[in-house]
Amino acid sequence: MGITYSSLGHKTEIEKLRKSLKQSEDLVQDLQEELEMKDASTVKELAVEDYESVDVHNDSYYNDAMQTLSPEQKLDDSLRHCDDEYCDRNAEEESLRKIEAELEAELDRQNQIEGGFYLGYVERIKFAIFNFELNGKRIVYLDNAATSQKPAAVLNALQEYYETYNSNVHRGIHYLSAKATDEYELARQKVANFINASECREIVFTRNATEAINLVAYSWGLSNLKKGDEVVLTVAEHHSAIVPWQFVAQKTGAVLKFVSLTEDEVPDVEKLREILSSQTKLIVVHHVSNVLASVLPIDQIVSWAHDVGAKVLVDACQSVPHMVVDVKSLDVDFLVASSHKMCGPTGVGFLYGKSELLSAMPPFLGGGEMISDVYLDHSTFAEPPSRFEAGTPAIGEAIGLGAAVDYLSGIGMQKIHDYEVELANYLYDRLCSVPNVRVYGPPPSKTVNRAALCSFNVEDVHPTDLATFLDQQHSIAIRSGHHCAQPLHRYLGVNASARASLYFYNTKEDVDEFIRALNDTISFFASFK
Repeated sequence: MGITYSSLGHKTEIEKLRKSLKQSEDLVQDLQEELEMKDASTVKELAVEDYESVDVHNDSYYNDAMQTLSPEQKLDDSLRHCDDEYCDRNAEEESLRKIEAELEAELDRQNQIEGGFYLGYVERIKFAIFNFELNGKRIVYLDNAATSQKPAAVLNALQEYYETYNSNVHRGIHYLSAKATDEYELARQKVANFINASECREIVFTRNATEAINLVAYSWGLSNLKKGDEVVLTVAEHHSAIVPWQFVAQKTGAVLKFVSLTEDEVPDVEKLREILSSQTKLIVVHHVSNVLASVLPIDQIVSWAHDVGAKVLVDACQSVPHMVVDVKSLDVDFLVASSHKMCGPTGVGFLYGKSELLSAMPPFLGGGEMISDVYLDHSTFAEPPSRFEAGTPAIGEAIGLGAAVDYLSGIGMQKIHDYEVELANYLYDRLCSVPNVRVYGPPPSKTVNRAALCSFNVEDVHPTDLATFLDQQHSIAIRSGHHCAQPLHRYLGVNASARASLYFYNTKEDVDEFIRALNDTISFFASFK
């Protein structure tokens, strides 16, 4: 499938790189001119030196010395008369060769840019991990659905917190505590702005998205569900979106109902709509599948749910890092996401909840910070979000998440999404061209945008064997297993799959290298038949 750039933003980035290339070319030209001047100067000096060592009245010798020395002869003489100036010149020549090599590499990257793949080359230089090699080869990281890499901006924010204002939040009047509190709460505001929440108190920091779902399950679920009430999910949900509701169903008598897939291997949203009733109290659904790469119409699902009086909890772990997510536009009741999948640190995630819902929910955990007053026989509780953030929070990690939000916002989420759609299509097409490969999920089309990941299996090769060989022989990181989606894999008739997942810092070159390595891996295992 042909890839082209189609937006003014793309063209602007290309013009910036072309300007950078022009500056590099000008530098090369300047160095060449400087070297030519040094050549002329060296010729003259050598001629004068020879002239002074002979009979100055010998006109023919004088003319030979002054006129016949060429740059090549000068270079030979420089090897015999190498002083500091000549050594400096050799160093400059080596520097020139390096610049020319870098220029050639930049021109090659521009060819990739002209094909629409510029963003990965622009941003990956901000990630230190990509400067390292594994087994003598550059790292090709294609496991972004599991976790993302971290840019310098995030690492610097963490370092700055721990080195310059490390302190507990909300509990001190001294400068360090005030500074830490300000930055922690600023991170909350950044997250609220990022997903367009109405106010920052609708953002609750949690350890991860799993804890955020459990918070809703135990606080809202146990308080609002009763025997016979229905919770609707799909067979493609992550374990963290299934298991907590199993616990709640066992305690309350509520019923879990699951929607299967269409022939295109997409959760059947029409079937979901059909099973909604007055008994439906909650829909738990992913925005983007971490296995199928399908993207669900959350706005429609929310509208259908609200028509029957049900709430909607959205697992947005695979969407918030990759596209514009607007909770007000979607009108979702709850939404969860993880920091570590969006260039932020591990150990922190967030729950978005409409303020009226959070205010009516009881605490999830008890302890410090979440209280208003504590007596020996009872306690009163703080308003959200403090009510749900018992104990010392992950302060540095939350600040790091705020830095990640700044970094992603600086690029632009629509820009990231547009780039990833093109790269996702390229990955899908290249992978489908490999013999005996089965890719799961819907094919991309004018109406269907796949997320930037592909789960697949190769005939007669276990996915763990594939992943191991790709890692050890080619330094390519993919994931193998059930991806915390065992019910979905059972539905598909397999125990496990391999998964290659991309982010905006990946490139077409990464995909090409992966496909070459995959073909080599398949050939290796076929040799044993």
